[in-house]
Amino acid sequence: MVDIDALIGLYEQDKYMYGRFLDNVHSFFLHEPSLNQPPLPIIHSLKWRLKDPEHLRDKLQRKLESGDDINEQNLFEKITDFAGIRVLHLYQNQFVYIHTAIMKFVEEGEWKFVEPPVANTWDPESKKFFESLGLQCNVRDTYYTSIHYVVKPNNERSHVCCEIQVRTLFEEIWGEIAHCINYPHPTESIACKEQLRVLAKFISTGTRLADSIFKSLEEYNSKKNGENS
Repeated sequence: MVDIDALIGLYEQDKYMYGRFLDNVHSFFLHEPSLNQPPLPIIHSLKWRLKDPEHLRDKLQRKLESGDDINEQNLFEKITDFAGIRVLHLYQNQFVYIHTAIMKFVEEGEWKFVEPPVANTWDPESKKFFESLGLQCNVRDTYYTSIHYVVKPNNERSHVCCEIQVRTLFEEIWGEIAHCINYPHPTESIACKEQLRVLAKFISTGTRLADSIFKSLEEYNSKKNGENS
């Protein structure tokens, strides 16, 4: 029988290392010039955390009950979100710059991917957009939308990693509501499930409208500058 307390103990021993790497990832998004230029920075805001040991206990219990083989030898391979950061931006087209910055940092050898990046979406148009950037897409029937990267230091001996989630502010609203209802255990309310699906469709419409607003602003400013030159 798996000793969950022993698994949590392993994490707590290495928690400081996860914290150090989380600081590194946070610093990148906070200071990367291409993502933080005024007057409208690409990144709106950041959220970050180290996994709470009691939340880890619940996650391990759920995984073990579902038949997942987790033990002291593979804990750090099976669980990749001990450290996590969420990158929030206003509208979808800004994602291109965030994705480009992450890929460049990896290509320069600062980080390594633990696994290929995945775009979680339910929307066909968004799926097409993410695939055009070379991202693998995971269609979620829960209507969950977020792009996930799992990175680690470029050091073969380190098992420390950090999960990066990227989403719009609209998608964050949906995610926070869904999290309250479905975490740590999914709701059995059919009404809540259906309302979350309806909300996801509103969120998608809002994201597209935000893209349209900023595209209109860009076209207007370009035309105005042309007239004044």
